[in-house]
Amino acid sequence: MGIFNKIFKSYSEREVQRVMPLVEKINSLEEEISKLSDIELSNKTKEFKDRLQNGETLDDILTEAFAVMREASKRVLGMRHFDVQLIGGIILHQGRIAEMKTGEGKTLVATLPAYLNALSGNGVHVVTVNDYLATRDSEWMGKVYKFLGLTVGLVISGMKPEEKQKAYSADITYGTNNEFGFDYLRDNMVIYKNQAVQRGLNFAIVDEIDSILIDEARTPLIISGKAAASSEMYTKADDFVKKLTPKIIVEEDVKDIDQAEDNEKYDYIVDLKAKSASLTAKGIDKAEKTFNLENLDDLDNSDLVHHINQALRAHGIMKKDIDYIVKGGEVLIVDEFTGRIMYGRRYNNGLHQAIEAKERVRIADESKTLATITFQNYFRMYSKLSGMTGTAMTEEAEFQEIYKLDVITIPTNKPMIREDSNDVIYKNEKAKFNAIVEEIKKSHEKGQPVLVGTISIENSEKISSILKKEGIPHQVLNAKFHEREAAIIAQAGKYGAVTISTNMAGRGTDIILGGNSEYLARQEMKKKAYSDELIEQANAYNETDDQEVLEARNIFRDLEKKFDEEIKEEKEKVIKAGGLKIIGTERHESRRIDNQLRGRSGRQGDVGESKFFIGLDDNLMKIFGGDVITNIYDKIGADEDMPIEAKMLSSAVENAQKRVEGRNFSIRKNVLQYDDVMNTQREIIYGQRRDVLDGKNLKESILKMIEPVATEVVSSFFGTEENENINKESLAQEIKNNFGISDIEALKEEKLNQVDIINEVVEKSKQKYEEKEQELGEQEIRELERVVMLKVVDQKWMDHIDAMDDLKEGIGLRAYGQKDPVAQYRIEGFDMFDAMVAEIQKDVVKILLNIQKAGELKREQTAKITSVAQATLDSINVVTENKEQVPQTSDVKRTPVVNQGPKVGRNDPCPCGSGKKYKNCCGK
Repeated sequence: MGIFNKIFKSYSEREVQRVMPLVEKINSLEEEISKLSDIELSNKTKEFKDRLQNGETLDDILTEAFAVMREASKRVLGMRHFDVQLIGGIILHQGRIAEMKTGEGKTLVATLPAYLNALSGNGVHVVTVNDYLATRDSEWMGKVYKFLGLTVGLVISGMKPEEKQKAYSADITYGTNNEFGFDYLRDNMVIYKNQAVQRGLNFAIVDEIDSILIDEARTPLIISGKAAASSEMYTKADDFVKKLTPKIIVEEDVKDIDQAEDNEKYDYIVDLKAKSASLTAKGIDKAEKTFNLENLDDLDNSDLVHHINQALRAHGIMKKDIDYIVKGGEVLIVDEFTGRIMYGRRYNNGLHQAIEAKERVRIADESKTLATITFQNYFRMYSKLSGMTGTAMTEEAEFQEIYKLDVITIPTNKPMIREDSNDVIYKNEKAKFNAIVEEIKKSHEKGQPVLVGTISIENSEKISSILKKEGIPHQVLNAKFHEREAAIIAQAGKYGAVTISTNMAGRGTDIILGGNSEYLARQEMKKKAYSDELIEQANAYNETDDQEVLEARNIFRDLEKKFDEEIKEEKEKVIKAGGLKIIGTERHESRRIDNQLRGRSGRQGDVGESKFFIGLDDNLMKIFGGDVITNIYDKIGADEDMPIEAKMLSSAVENAQKRVEGRNFSIRKNVLQYDDVMNTQREIIYGQRRDVLDGKNLKESILKMIEPVATEVVSSFFGTEENENINKESLAQEIKNNFGISDIEALKEEKLNQVDIINEVVEKSKQKYEEKEQELGEQEIRELERVVMLKVVDQKWMDHIDAMDDLKEGIGLRAYGQKDPVAQYRIEGFDMFDAMVAEIQKDVVKILLNIQKAGELKREQTAKITSVAQATLDSINVVTENKEQVPQTSDVKRTPVVNQGPKVGRNDPCPCGSGKKYKNCCGK
């Protein structure tokens, strides 16, 4: 195999060879560029931008731009890009993953493609795993960008929107994966375009890309909230409805439309066939008196209307021991097809809470998933994506399949001479920890710094406790002490240092042999009572006339030189002692995490060692093969403190890790397959929102909605029989509720024709809308359309997210019926999406056709993003023309049934007996 590799180079080697001519060209420009003055060098940025404007491409100016960045880095940071760093920069610019060993200067590598791509003016995002690294890198590398005339932004948690807008408008923006993703979701919840903070997603350079796109890919980003005061409102609405007098219309009650005045004797009408319940004028009058309102149908009261509507449904339509039962203080849904209790399911849109209020059991809080996206789908939206890590090759197949990203291994600047020992296996944790402590003592006695990696806080503290008893001084780095991370890691390479750390020490920070001179200089400045702000200014590369800053800068640089000399001597002692020693206390599920830990040692050709200690009671060994090795121990009668060290066992552990990695890949792929369904729908909804925010004229779209809404409303009363009896009274009421139209000539015919009814409703609705525009004025109704559309779309989308979550929870059972759950989720999910779009159209038409005049129009978020997000619908200040209800939610959508009964056609009568077609009733 070795001969084969020598004859036929690997893919990475061939790709590196392919970019070498570019590297040679950059090197050839170095002498010429170095002769430029600081101003001339900085002016190159404007020159490059002008050339791009005149038709050149980023590839055309790559070599010159890289040469300029290298020279600027030499002058500002005192750091010159090595050839291998130039290779890494080119690979990143090409939209690929550069696998570079620890200590090869990935942070500096990113400056090359970041500078080049920022010249286009479309922005570059540099993504890190935590706020500390984002802040550090933006300040550290930001000095070079600013020297070259570019702007630098930083996005971290806790910033105000206006601060984020400024950061995102910068040429290069540093931030964390979480914050970038959450800002995208929040931007798609704003109600005015100028509230959005991000601009287009152009180019992302993801540091530690395997951590972000692999390790965190199983957990989607979710913005959620709940209605804090919902319980009290449901109870008040229930108390009100209990005092009302209903008129119940059953299927056989067929009355002439002219008898509708009989309705005014009642407070609300329940049509059991149509499964609708609505207040009469008399009921609305009672509501206004009870709640001390001038106009119930003013949309400022829409939250109350919502609660009353659901209370009407709970009392008028939902029947105890038929639709639901009460058991153990809970309302449990009964499957209407099988009669089985649907444990874990709840009616949505607040109906379940309304039933809980009716039955006087504990009312659960309403919770909402306001927005959600996976990291996979967020980062795939960038026009160009690239990344760096020390450990990507083990996940090469996943990067290629999910993200279409190549992984290219970049050669090290100096040969790797770290010594990686075989794993040592012990019978149990106690024996393993004793051996680890003995190993630490040996190294500590000769002054060799040791970094001990653990996979849990508990284990880091166990080892710390043993070391304290042995009198060995050490530092502990875990999540409890994360604020001391920089200080601990900065000095972990000092002579005789012992550091115990969880995986926190595996990424993003370099352990320099002998210590970190910059850190020591900062500490010394603090002892001299210099403020943090002044120290930062002293360490920044910027022109200043401030004498205090200049004085501090001189002191800072003198201290760095002094500590550099001391550290050189200390580094020699550390090298003689064997360099940094890495001790792994347990194998992780992923080989990458172990490789990251090893990678803290042996940076830039330094000497070093690494060794993993394993116990047969470690989690990984329990799952894969621990019993077999335990039996060998028992058979040979070996003492528990006797280690087993063999290449074969290390290979067995690695194979176990490969199996776990394969399983985790399947899980991540499964998560993505489900989110891909939501992603298509999310793009449609977010696109619609952007049209609204951009001020698009929505009139034509709204007029087009009228016909499908009219068809849905009218046809739901017609079954499959041509001459069936239709409840004219109920149909007339429904038309009046939805379109605000009372006089439908086609309803007066002895034999009803649904096409004639639909056509008349459409014609009169469009005519009425034109009259509305004349009455309110074109400018005002255009804004009103946007306000209504935003409100309805946001509310329905949030309800849809919850419904899709419910569907996903139950869909796995389809596998028992020899059906692909993902395929079923896709089919049913798009049916539900179509139903949601129909509901959006219905509510938009209903609200706009019932508007008489508008007061002060203002947009408000449908849900507040807070720790306890109050889901509010108070977003439009209007007065409605008639006294019928204005919708805030459509009829409850039952969660799709998992146990499938007899097949019901979409156009067949619904089995529930409502008289509607199945697709317009329970089939929703």
